[in-house]
Amino acid sequence: MKRVALLGATGSVGRQALEIIEGNPDLELCALAAGSTDLSALAELHGVPHTSGGDLVALLEACEPDVVLNAVVGFAGLPATMWALEHGVTLALANKESLVAAGELALRARERGRGLLLPVDSEHSALFQCLEGRAPDEIAGVVLTASGGPFRGRTRAELERVTRSDALAHPTWQMGTKITVDSATLANKGLELIEAHFLFGLPYDRIEVVVHPTSVVHALVRLHDGALIAHLGNPDMRVPISFALTYPERGTTTVPQLDLESGLTLTFEAPDVETFPLLKLAREAGEAGGTAPCVLNAANEVAVGAFLDGPLPFLGIAEVVERTLAAADAPAAHDLDELAEIDSDARVRAREAVGRLEGARA
Repeated sequence: MKRVALLGATGSVGRQALEIIEGNPDLELCALAAGSTDLSALAELHGVPHTSGGDLVALLEACEPDVVLNAVVGFAGLPATMWALEHGVTLALANKESLVAAGELALRARERGRGLLLPVDSEHSALFQCLEGRAPDEIAGVVLTASGGPFRGRTRAELERVTRSDALAHPTWQMGTKITVDSATLANKGLELIEAHFLFGLPYDRIEVVVHPTSVVHALVRLHDGALIAHLGNPDMRVPISFALTYPERGTTTVPQLDLESGLTLTFEAPDVETFPLLKLAREAGEAGGTAPCVLNAANEVAVGAFLDGPLPFLGIAEVVERTLAAADAPAAHDLDELAEIDSDARVRAREAVGRLEGARA
């Protein structure tokens, strides 16, 4: 029996994780967390003794989990990520932002704790499965697939007046608001690019991104002999959630098998980084190293929030991130306190950039 602490229980990943846990007798839910949401009814329904709306570390200390499923959105998930890695507790990571912002610190914590780090993002879960058991010298590179979001094929001029509801109308995945907007800007794929670098120890020039509109192929691995290994499946997060929670076994889910006889067509194309510059900015931040990825993540969180709240236009998201990165000094952080300070400073600069853009439009 595995005791699972579910952080971010009311979000998209959290709700699907509850379904997986309820359907698997080998999984026991021991804790729930969800920001400021009242979890008393949910805890009573699932018989969970520990809940929290704030201090994730205190919750984890109290419940003593075997697995931490971190589905908290944004930098706020970092303390839980670091706790699990330091304590050698299996971490099922859906909170990509904490690894993006604190990649080097997180890797050092994993070395100390020696626990499992299992990615829950569909693309990274797919890469984990394709890479498992393969020697590093077999790998030529990896390929992350992007759906292209709701605005694939549009020009910058066509994006000038898109609305919040337009950006949230994702064609293939059902996700939370922040990650759905990130998909529309391609920021999500940029964050996943940095995440893949830290998860799999690959240099950035060996991590590709291609647009694959149907989201059937979740990732590919290039081998040195010219072969590609691909992970395919219906776009459903219950598969990678179940894989992470039941690893090294493979639990059964209710996700339907791909219908290959229906005439499945697979198409791929290069991402348009001129119209969607956040992917390019993310690669540049990753290659720059230090805390540039932390600054990128902080600025993006602020900009997406401003877009969702109304005043910032869609194209302003990338502009805020670019301005914040250009103004930031991004040295390496030696500990979490330094990283938190850099994150805070980046958010101040990003809010200032939002204000300047709004003033220019007034």
